[in-house]
Amino acid sequence: MVSPELFGLVAPALAAGLMVAATHVPLGQEVLRRGVIFIDLAIAQIAALGVVMVELSFPGAGRGFASVAALAFALAGSCFFRLAERFAPRYQEALIGSAFVVTAALILLLLADDPHGGEEVKSILAGQILWVGWESLGVFALVSGIVLYGWFALRMVRGPLFYVLFPLAVTFSVQLVGVYLVFASLILPALAAAPWGEGTRLLMGYVTAAIAVSGGIVASLALDMPTGPALVCAYALAAAGIASIARSVRPGGS
Repeated sequence: MVSPELFGLVAPALAAGLMVAATHVPLGQEVLRRGVIFIDLAIAQIAALGVVMVELSFPGAGRGFASVAALAFALAGSCFFRLAERFAPRYQEALIGSAFVVTAALILLLLADDPHGGEEVKSILAGQILWVGWESLGVFALVSGIVLYGWFALRMVRGPLFYVLFPLAVTFSVQLVGVYLVFASLILPALAAAPWGEGTRLLMGYVTAAIAVSGGIVASLALDMPTGPALVCAYALAAAGIASIARSVRPGGS
């Protein structure tokens, strides 16, 4: 039986993981459809660069200022990728990968002389989802609602909206869960759902994410493992299982 103290520790992390999945599952399927697989890593890293620059330039700035800077950086990167899609589609994925590498290198250079730089990089990549508090989830819930409304209610303008909604979702989620989990929660449910029939892909993506988030958090606590990396591995296992079931039953003849 789960003790009230343990549930109180786990509940915000579970809520954060499920809220991240709520927006990332449909957006990840769009990423897979467009074939821009590494855009999530690039946008997440660009948003992280915005946070690092604010923290180094304005040490006393609050979390809100850092979030605004991260969103501005992410939107700028997204606009660049949109222009690449329009004017240089042949090289778009190469430009996305290059942006990720250059941004990651800039973060390492900026934090090279910081005595806490190693911990900062680790936090950016692996996140600290287990230490998320309820107070951090209010704004994220609002952002998630805006993203979901924009994606599902404004279907007619979904194409252009992708490059606005995507950085909006990623900017706030990367500050909660880190770059690795952002990528895993976007791409792995999409891969798991791909073999299923078109009408069930979104549902199976959400099933994959729900299994991964709940199973990953429980496993990290039971085995005393870092929660972020445990969740990434849980996403991989859940995705492999859901995809295997799809291939065994071959729904819709796919």
